[in-house]
Amino acid sequence: MTFEVQKISMPVNAATPMEMLNRAMMSGAAPEILERLLALQERWEHNQASKAFDEAIAAARAEIPPIKRNKTVSYGAGKAAYNHEDLAEIERTILPILSKYGISYRFRTTVADKQIIVTCILSKGGYREENSLPGPADTSGSKNPIQQIGSTVTYLERYALKAALGLSATDDDDDGIGATADKLTDDQVAELTRAITESGRTVEWFCNFAAKIPAIAELAPERYAVALAHVKKLPKVDNAAG
Repeated sequence: MTFEVQKISMPVNAATPMEMLNRAMMSGAAPEILERLLALQERWEHNQASKAFDEAIAAARAEIPPIKRNKTVSYGAGKAAYNHEDLAEIERTILPILSKYGISYRFRTTVADKQIIVTCILSKGGYREENSLPGPADTSGSKNPIQQIGSTVTYLERYALKAALGLSATDDDDDGIGATADKLTDDQVAELTRAITESGRTVEWFCNFAAKIPAIAELAPERYAVALAHVKKLPKVDNAAG
């Protein structure tokens, strides 16, 4: 008795999984083999898209200049002031360069546990990466509830986009305003903000009563570890009074 063995010719020099898949289909390969090759092709495409994304981001970052801080926030005569770049200034700087390398971005906003969460989504050729930052509603000043949310969303969009792209900012000549050599990082500001909110208190309470500063970003870096540890040890309260 003789047995006939079916041979499937597979190219040893196939450049991509898709070529291997096409050859397998033409050779009448078993369904399970086709499924494995299809899964391999999907992983290959994902890896190629990831590589292209990383290369595009690296090339774009090499061309994006430091972003000028075009806005000044002042807390009144004799009080601290600081400079920052608004979202329009960031976009004016980065959009032409991102478009050159086929990179786009958008924002998604959600709310969880009284925290506003803004996610920046960077995309290129079907591949995307996300960077999220949380924060409480901005209750400073005389903002109404909608304005409080809008202020926080705008703030988080700026920082989420910068963090996603790994961008920095530089001051215009501001006559020494905000000339502090060292400042908290965006991650430190976000972590301290989260700890304050989880304690049941507000950022305004921390700045006005605990730290005596106009904004969390103005906290001296050497005070950060102590302030964070202190806030985390506070008993949780049910209201924002502290």
